[in-house]
Amino acid sequence: MTESVVWLHDLGRGSVDVAGGKGANLGELVNAGLPVPPAFVITAQAFLAALDEAGVRGQLSAACDPEEAGDPARLAHATEQAQGLIQRVPVPETLRAAILEAYRGLGDGVSVAVRSSATAEDTKDTSFAGMNSTFTNILGDDALIEAVRRCWASLYTPRVLSYRASRELTGEPAIAVIVQLMVDSERSGVMFTADPSTANLSRIVIEAAFGLGEAVVSGAVEPDTYVVDRAGPRMASVRVGIKGFEIVRGDDGSDLRRELTPERAGQRVLSDDEVLDLARTGLRIHEHYGEPQDIEWAVASGRWYVLQSRPITTLAQSPISAGVAPDAEQGPASSSEAEAGPVLLTGQAASPGMASGRVRILRSPKEGGSLVQGEILVATMTSPDWVPAIRRAGALVTDGGGMTCHAAIVSRELGVPCIVGTRSATSVLHDGQVVTVDATAGRVVAGAIAAPSATSATTTAVRSEPVASGPEALATQVYVNLAMAEHAEAVAAQPVDGVGLLRAEFMVTDALDGMHPRELLARGGRQVFIDAMAGSLLRITTAFMPRPVIYRSIDFRTNEFRGLVGGDRFEPKEENPMIGYRGAYRYVREPDLFGLELEVLARVREQTPNLHLMIPFVRTLWELEACLELVDASPLGSQRGLLRWVMAEVPSVVYRIPEYAALGIDGVSIGSNDLTQLMLGVDRDSEVCADLFDESDAAVLDAIRRIIEASAAAGITSSLCGQAPSNRPAFAEYLVRYGITSISVNADAVDRARGSIAAAERRLLVDAARRTTSQGNGELP
Repeated sequence: MTESVVWLHDLGRGSVDVAGGKGANLGELVNAGLPVPPAFVITAQAFLAALDEAGVRGQLSAACDPEEAGDPARLAHATEQAQGLIQRVPVPETLRAAILEAYRGLGDGVSVAVRSSATAEDTKDTSFAGMNSTFTNILGDDALIEAVRRCWASLYTPRVLSYRASRELTGEPAIAVIVQLMVDSERSGVMFTADPSTANLSRIVIEAAFGLGEAVVSGAVEPDTYVVDRAGPRMASVRVGIKGFEIVRGDDGSDLRRELTPERAGQRVLSDDEVLDLARTGLRIHEHYGEPQDIEWAVASGRWYVLQSRPITTLAQSPISAGVAPDAEQGPASSSEAEAGPVLLTGQAASPGMASGRVRILRSPKEGGSLVQGEILVATMTSPDWVPAIRRAGALVTDGGGMTCHAAIVSRELGVPCIVGTRSATSVLHDGQVVTVDATAGRVVAGAIAAPSATSATTTAVRSEPVASGPEALATQVYVNLAMAEHAEAVAAQPVDGVGLLRAEFMVTDALDGMHPRELLARGGRQVFIDAMAGSLLRITTAFMPRPVIYRSIDFRTNEFRGLVGGDRFEPKEENPMIGYRGAYRYVREPDLFGLELEVLARVREQTPNLHLMIPFVRTLWELEACLELVDASPLGSQRGLLRWVMAEVPSVVYRIPEYAALGIDGVSIGSNDLTQLMLGVDRDSEVCADLFDESDAAVLDAIRRIIEASAAAGITSSLCGQAPSNRPAFAEYLVRYGITSISVNADAVDRARGSIAAAERRLLVDAARRTTSQGNGELP
C-alpha cells in the first residue's frame, strides 16, 4: 500500500493532516473496536500532489480569498474561477492504480460510499456539516474515480468558501477522500451525546428515519426525535416525525427515493430498547473521546454501524451550561410578548436566539441573492448550498428537518437563530410579513420586538452568546405553579426548571364559557371546548419548551361544579365536598368526561411533547389502576414519553407508593394543603379552625418524609407544590434534607424559594452533623 492510500486501521485521531477529520475519526473508532464498515482513505497529500502535477495549486489558493465570500457576486466569480481550474485536474495514473487496488480489497464488484474528508472538517471548532460532497452506491472503476474527482471539486463551491470565511479559515484547503463499503441502511440517523441546542450534558438526542441517513442530515424529512436521560440511560421524550420518503438502493444500484404511505411515515423508527442500546454506544464513544460527540449511525440486516463521529462544534455558543440541573434545558425565554403578537408557528428549537424582521421565502439557494441582510429566511429545507444566504439571515425557519440536520448544525455554528420542523412555515408565512423568531422557545410570533425602520429589513437580532453568569445552580429543581395561560411567557422567563403544577380549573372555566361540561356537550360544544383548552395549553407548553409541564387534571368539587350553568342538574349535593366526589374516583365514574380531557392533552402533545399528566386526589390502588387503564385506552396513552404523576394529598399514599410505582407512576407531587387537612382533620377552608391548620406539624412533616423516602426507594420523582418552602427556610431545609427532587412554588415566590433552597443545600454540605441528628425525627431543624 502506498502513502497515497491508507486503510482505516492505520489511522487515528492524530491523522487529520493525512486523512482529514472524518477519516481520522473513523480510524480512531475502528481501533477502539466499534462497528465501522471497512474503508480506505485517499490522502490529502495525494490530492495536493495531483494539484501540483496539474500546475494549478497556486492559482486555486489565490481563488479562495476569504474577502470574496461576503458579496454574492464576487463569491460566484471566485468559485467559477476555482471550478474551472479544479475540473482540469485528472487523477494521476499511479494514484488511480492504487485506488483501484484498494477498491478490489473491499470485495469483488461491491458498491461503495465515496466521502469527502477535508483537513479542517469534523474538528472541535468546524464541522463542515454537509459542505463537501459524499456519493453513495458507487459501483465500478470509472464511477469510483469520477466520484473522487467530484469530492475534490467540492472543496471549491460557494458554500465551502463562504463557510471557510465565516470560520476565519485562511490556510490552504486540502481534502482526503474516504472509500467505504456501502451499508444498505434500513434505518439510520444522527446522535448527539449532549443536547446541541441547549448544551445540556445530561441529555442524549437521537434522530432517526427509514433508509439512508442522507434524508436526516440533509433535513429532507422530519425525523423521529428521541431524547434520552444519560442517567440510566432512560427515555426522556419521543417525538415521532412525519417521514414522507426514504432513500434506498435501487435495482440498478443507485440511490432511489421511495415514497412512504401515511401509515408508514408516521411509524416510530426505533423502539425504546433500541434507542437505549444506541445511547449506550454513544456514551461509549463520548467516554473514549472525553467530550460530547455528533455521531452518524445506521442499521443494516440487523447490524448496527457507526458511520461517523466528530466533536459537537456548537456547545460553547449555547446558553445553557453543564452545571444546570438536568431538566433545565430551556435557555433565556422571550421577553417581547408585550410587543409581539400571537404565535404563528412552532417547531424544534435548533439554534437558540431571537430575531425580528421581514420574512423572505426562498425556494432554492439560487434565489439567495434576493435575501436582504437581516431578513428572516424561510424555506422548505436548506442544504449546505444555502450557507451564503444563511450568513446574511437574521434567523432561519424551515418546514422540515430536525436538530441534527445540516441546516441546524451550521446555524448553531454561525450563531443564527434557527427553528426547524415547523411543517408549514412556507405556507403560513408570506414575503414581507414582520415576525419575531424566538428560536430558544421554538416559535414564530407575529410582529416585532420593536417597530422596524423604513430603511432596515430587521430591527432586532439577539443571537446566542455565552452567558457570563446566571442563577445559582441547585441540586433541587425549582418548578413553578401556574393556572392561566396569559402570563406563560413572562413566567417562563424566570429561572425555573418547568411547571410543577398546572392547575386546569381556571382554563377549564374559560373553555366551558361558564357551563357545566355536560351542559356544554348537550349543546354541541365539544369541539369548542377542545379548541379552547388546546389553545391555552399550547401557549403554556410552547413557552416552556422543552422544560416539563405537569398538568393536573380537572379537580372541581361538586359544590364548584354546581355553580356552573346547568350544574344543578348534574351534580349531587354533598355535606363535605372537600372529601367527596372528586379526583380519581370521579374519572372512574365518568370516563367520558375524563376522556375528553385526555383528548385535549393528546392533541397538545403532538406539537409540544413536554406536557405530562398528574392525577389528583388518589385514595385507593384500584381507582388509580382504573384511571391508568383509561389513559392507556385513549389517544394520549399511545404517545411515547408521557410521564404519569399522582398528587400525594390523601394519607394513604404514604403506604401505597411502591404499588403506585409498580403501576408505572413516574412521579409524586405532595399537595401540602390537602395532606395537612387530612392528616390533622382540619377543613382548610374553615375560619373557625384556622389556628389548627399547620403544614409544619410533626405528623405532617413525618408523612412528607415518608413520601419522599418511599419515592426514592421506588425510583420515582418526588416534589412538593406549596408556598411554605419559600416563606419558611426551615421547611425548605427539611425537604432538601430528605432528598426531595423538586419544589414547585407560585411565580412571585421563585426567587425566595431559590434562596431558601440554596441556603439549605449549602448548610447541609457543611453541617453533616446536623443532617445526621435531624434525620428521622419528623421535626423542623
